[in-house]
Amino acid sequence: MSRRRLPPLNSLRAFEAAARHLSFERAGDEIAVTASAVGQQVKGLEAWLGVPLFVRLPSKGVALTPAGERYAATLTGLLDELNEATARVMRSEASRVLTVSTLPSFASSWLIPRLGSLKARHPDLELRVSISTGKTDFAREDVDVAIRWGKGDYPGLRTDLLMEETFFPVCSMALRDDPERPLREPRDLVHHTLLHEIPEGVPDYMTWPRWLAAVGVEEADVERGPRFSHTFLSLQAAASGQGVALATNVLIGDYLEAGRLVRPFPHQVKGAYQYYVVCPEATAERPAIAAFRSWLLDEARAQIEHDGAA
Repeated sequence: MSRRRLPPLNSLRAFEAAARHLSFERAGDEIAVTASAVGQQVKGLEAWLGVPLFVRLPSKGVALTPAGERYAATLTGLLDELNEATARVMRSEASRVLTVSTLPSFASSWLIPRLGSLKARHPDLELRVSISTGKTDFAREDVDVAIRWGKGDYPGLRTDLLMEETFFPVCSMALRDDPERPLREPRDLVHHTLLHEIPEGVPDYMTWPRWLAAVGVEEADVERGPRFSHTFLSLQAAASGQGVALATNVLIGDYLEAGRLVRPFPHQVKGAYQYYVVCPEATAERPAIAAFRSWLLDEARAQIEHDGAA
């Protein structure tokens, strides 16, 4: 690797602050030095670069040169990244404050109902739950652990499979035991309203056509039935007796335990996406992160065992 040619950090800080404020005096107030000191740092940087960065104005103000504008635009982002990286490094290894990023559906249906168990196991662990549907940029975001739904392709990160997702029909007990159209096997679905969840921008998501094809039911009219943008909406409609919804073992929440929904038959189909716990390799063994990851995996294992015994 070639040797880096980097100007002094103090001169970069002084220039970047002066470029934002277009004032040596206000830049000096920000970085706690005099305006004269800012001017000297900027002058030294210009000499080091061999390029003028400011035009000194007769009114004692300053304006950026075209080169100064380009340099400042890049430098501000780099210093922001350096600030964030420094804050992470300075965070105590023994810190018990943990920020977890996850999907809103997973947070409300799976994670939050289990936080009592986390508190009992690690009473000193303070959890902060952040909601996001995109990938986490650990270098730029204040996030320690992410729980993501995908195919496990997270290069450079410690990745643990949390749970495999399976899909199965659910309905109200009254609908299941309808004396005229009871639900006892997948083929009986042809006589009932199907409740559809249509997530946007998710290829290969488990829909009724895919599920029915997987269990060998071909004659169902998969075009009929209302459509919902979120899982909890379709589950609520099913609990209200409006039809049969496709549920997942991960997001079914307490609907089954409370008896609000039932599984009319045991058939289930594995989805294309699974849930993963991810974090940077460099921080995976920090006490708080390791404790949280271990707890998550234990909770998932307990649910799998419970579901298998049910």
